Amino acid sequence: MVQRIPQQVIDEVREKTNIVEVIGQYVQLKKSGKNYLGLCPFHEEKTPSFSVAEDKQIFHCFGCGKGGNVYTFLQELEGISFPEAVKKIADMEQIPLGIEISSEPVNQTSTGQQQLIALHERTRDLYHHLLMNTKVGEAALAYLHERGLSDELISEFKIGFAPSQRDFLVQVAQKDKVTADLMERSGLFIRREDGRFSDRFYQRVMFPLNDFRGKPIGFSGRLLKTSDFPGDDQPKYLNSPETELFNKRQVLFNFDKARNEIRKQGEAILFEGFMDVLAAWQADIKIGLASMGTSLTEQQIAAIERVTGQVVIAYDGDDPGQAATDRALSVLAAHSRLSLATVTVPEKLDPDEYLRKYGVTELQNLLQHGRQTPFAFKMYYRKKGLNLENEADRLNYLEVVMQDLAKVQSPVEQDLYLGQLANEFQLTRESLKQQLQMIRQTLRSERRQQQRPVSQAPLQSVKKALTKEEKAEQMLLYRSMNEASIREQLVQTDFQFIHDQYQELLLYLDSYMMVHGNFVLADFLNYLKENEMKQLAIDISMISMSEDSNEREIYDLMRVISQSGIAEEIKQRQKEQLEARKNGNQQRELELTVQIIELTKRLKQA
Repeated sequence: MVQRIPQQVIDEVREKTNIVEVIGQYVQLKKSGKNYLGLCPFHEEKTPSFSVAEDKQIFHCFGCGKGGNVYTFLQELEGISFPEAVKKIADMEQIPLGIEISSEPVNQTSTGQQQLIALHERTRDLYHHLLMNTKVGEAALAYLHERGLSDELISEFKIGFAPSQRDFLVQVAQKDKVTADLMERSGLFIRREDGRFSDRFYQRVMFPLNDFRGKPIGFSGRLLKTSDFPGDDQPKYLNSPETELFNKRQVLFNFDKARNEIRKQGEAILFEGFMDVLAAWQADIKIGLASMGTSLTEQQIAAIERVTGQVVIAYDGDDPGQAATDRALSVLAAHSRLSLATVTVPEKLDPDEYLRKYGVTELQNLLQHGRQTPFAFKMYYRKKGLNLENEADRLNYLEVVMQDLAKVQSPVEQDLYLGQLANEFQLTRESLKQQLQMIRQTLRSERRQQQRPVSQAPLQSVKKALTKEEKAEQMLLYRSMNEASIREQLVQTDFQFIHDQYQELLLYLDSYMMVHGNFVLADFLNYLKENEMKQLAIDISMISMSEDSNEREIYDLMRVISQSGIAEEIKQRQKEQLEARKNGNQQRELELTVQIIELTKRLKQA
């Protein structure tokens, strides 16, 4: 039986943990005033609205509204239970819990996903065992060794082998009593017309594809041709289909392993293929990423932006690789604020081939010292297919490359490249400058025309504006959280808020303080059970107010709330009075008149 985590341990783990350090492993945070800002990991955004308050040990997104303490962050982001979040934080801080924590799915949706992940873990381990320990996997292992992968690296990435037998995994799943529904949803099997299943992957070297937590959610299989299995009708690479776990637009190979190192080094290197990422890892370059054989997507770019501000593109040195580099530069420039650089691998090699030909040191030197600015790459790339001895090609090249130069922000960089172009083509710097100014003017005009007022509502929910009374209620609760005397005054005078949720929050606050003595927001969030109450407490805690209150401020806030409450009562009595008049009930009408007069006096005195 799984033990309950004592409250003392929960408090100890939280108190010894700095939320900025934990969230900083998932989100690139920058100091802004007394808080830290970054791109929200819970929704896509281009302008940072995700705030982490170190003094309060909470996070809050002003875009999507999510917020909480360090435990809430891990629960929300990784879909784990509260005990699992406590254990994960304890492991990070090397705090022994002394009890066993089991995996507890948070809801029904995650239960199904947990089963799918478990099936993928079982499949991954099975394929890895076949590769490393059986005769069936010998040819695949030899192929990987020939490609320069060590056994240690193969084990690190849990690379495996799917045998040519089409029902191998089917038999394993049936033996494990995996349901037909789960098999179909997993993407690991193909269902035939007669209802029977067959393995999707066969005769392939298998690369597990992980989510950011390191959990396998899909596979990419590379065909292994042999004399017994030429596989001429098979694609070289086969990826898992889209499932509820796997979306290739969101997945970056090695992101789970590289994330912390990228954050430390302040940059990521984008490669074209898995083998290049593995080659770089073997050369002790552990910040490599690769997309799923497609152009970079906005989701992948957003994931990268959360952990770093700089990307180096090191795609293959052949013509398709250079074309892919050009596309990646355009996509990254359009959809991110990342600082960019490129590396062109000599001799039209890919990084994996370059490592095998020249060794670890040379690959390290190339990736570190062989970098170009995006414009330097474009100056070289735009010449492909042109004969610059030909006047028309020369003018065509200059027109295109000047369009690129107009997008360079740095005046120094612009001036440097203007000088290079002037020297190369024997032109005056002044004529090129005039051309550049004309292009920039045209671009500015086009941007102005494209800017249209957005009529539709933003994707995230818009919070309704607070009334004067609600603002007063929130400000009074803010003071109650931060000053014990204000809370005691409200409780002892039996002060009544207009809205039930604020009255309820005050009661929770009072009962929490009776037990704990000191108010700690991050701990108070654990004390609250309902998500609505937690969110309300977070919203109130983020209000911008002066450090200390004064008597006049508290009096004014209470007066606004009291007056509004009495005014509402008067309105209600007037409605009842009207009803009594319609019904001809003179006695009730007279009673209500007296009550209205009394309430009006109270309103003037409030």
